[in-house]
Amino acid sequence: MKCFWRTCFGLLLGTLAMSTALAGNHGAENQIGKSKTAKLKKKILFFSKSSGFEHSAIKRTKGEPAFAENVLRQLAATNDFEFEFAYAKDGTIFTEEKIKQFDGFFFYTTGDLTESGTDGNPPMTPEGKKAFLSAITKGKGFIGVHSSSDTFHSPGGKDHGPKRYQLDGDNADPYVKMLGTEFIRHGSQQAGHLVCVDKKFPGCQNFPEDFAPTEEWYSLKDFPADSHVILLQDTSKMHDSIYKRPNFPETWARREGKGRVFYSSMGHREDIWTNPVFQSVLVGGINWAVRNVDADVTPNITKIAPEANVMPPM
Repeated sequence: MKCFWRTCFGLLLGTLAMSTALAGNHGAENQIGKSKTAKLKKKILFFSKSSGFEHSAIKRTKGEPAFAENVLRQLAATNDFEFEFAYAKDGTIFTEEKIKQFDGFFFYTTGDLTESGTDGNPPMTPEGKKAFLSAITKGKGFIGVHSSSDTFHSPGGKDHGPKRYQLDGDNADPYVKMLGTEFIRHGSQQAGHLVCVDKKFPGCQNFPEDFAPTEEWYSLKDFPADSHVILLQDTSKMHDSIYKRPNFPETWARREGKGRVFYSSMGHREDIWTNPVFQSVLVGGINWAVRNVDADVTPNITKIAPEANVMPPM
């Protein structure tokens, strides 16, 4: 265990180029990029356990770092971040004592994380889940991408049945309430236009008007009234019935008690992870979540997306 934590918080000295990271940076599992400054960095756990479907972007092959992990290492090296990452798929890391060592948590997960599930990695305990959610409420940061909304479904929503098309409201799983949404389904991969409704949010100052990458877009539900929408999913030209609904939030920020929560549904495709627009938005969200920067996250969903919780046809 001591060896694991030395690896987890070890510093990678020197600057790592993207070509090196993606071509063969197969050092210790939890290496991080070191800033050129001596500032104290925030520590973030990138947790990618898959109790449900395991995405290729987070799948490790023969013990080598996953694609998304390498991208984060490269970003930390080239952007002089004031935060560092540890990487884990083992749910037993969520104990009250170990949680204290992190300033924030970055989830790319699926399924009920209290079950070993698809990837066979040790699950969280129910107590670990409670301790994690409590830590967010008390002030820790949370960053979620893509299938973190396909995690800890509300009662009856584990299967792709009719329950997925019903709002859960107060009956939603505590994790869903913290995140501010729950995954319904996705359609075929297609171009999806995103509208930036807050260019003052960190990382969004130069967001392009015509940003419409091909992605596996999620259709989502149960958006709370205290959400601050950053990017809006423009559904007007999308095909597949799951998107036949009014525009709804795609990226947002919200406060959970004293904690900060940031989510974006992007992240399925590897070319999204290397897209500079996504990287800029992601960096801004991470920095905001761990309090490296501040932003006005006054709730705006009722103005920006008043019909966000209108369900698509089943």
